[in-house]
Amino acid sequence: MLGLGAAIGALVFFAWLTDEVLEGETRHFDDVTRAAVHQFASPALTSLMRGISFLGSTLFLTLATIVVVLWFLYRKWRREAKLFAITMIGASLLNTTLKVAFKRPRPVPFFNLLAPESYSFPSGHSLASCCFFGALAALLTARLQGSRLRAAIWVVATLLFLLIGFSRIYLGVHYTTDVIAGFVAALIWIMVVRFVEMQLARRRKNVRASG
Repeated sequence: MLGLGAAIGALVFFAWLTDEVLEGETRHFDDVTRAAVHQFASPALTSLMRGISFLGSTLFLTLATIVVVLWFLYRKWRREAKLFAITMIGASLLNTTLKVAFKRPRPVPFFNLLAPESYSFPSGHSLASCCFFGALAALLTARLQGSRLRAAIWVVATLLFLLIGFSRIYLGVHYTTDVIAGFVAALIWIMVVRFVEMQLARRRKNVRASG
């Protein structure tokens, strides 16, 4: 019930944020936050942010997803492999659908970077990296016993996708609200996958019990 409530809350927030973006009500917030982040720019930090941003790219996450799924299969964690693959494939489809649906133009990037050809809302890097690291952390910690190790995995996973989202704002290829929307959409999708998986598991359990 808590998970379902959180999913509904995230969905309501995403709908509200989308409405505000489409009406132009977030323009001031986006401009102020982009400028605030940009004032800390330096050559070293720019190189670091470009490297972090690559961790959320389609190329990196596709290869990483294949590696993780193969590793799960090698460990005979078939359920985890299936859930992870579904999560990432669904994240890709969700990102494409939302971008095409809202068609928000990109901001002008900083550092003379070329703007990606896709639309801006939501941030695909934020959505996909949140799904990747969030789902990976959830599946791994479910198999572990030590609370400290589980907490460490969640901290690292959260920092990674937050940094990836931050890097997109720093580089100027996304508005702040794009990044926020990407994270919220990822949360909704992960919870949907989890909810459906729980319902299917409960149905299988009932079938075995009745048989």
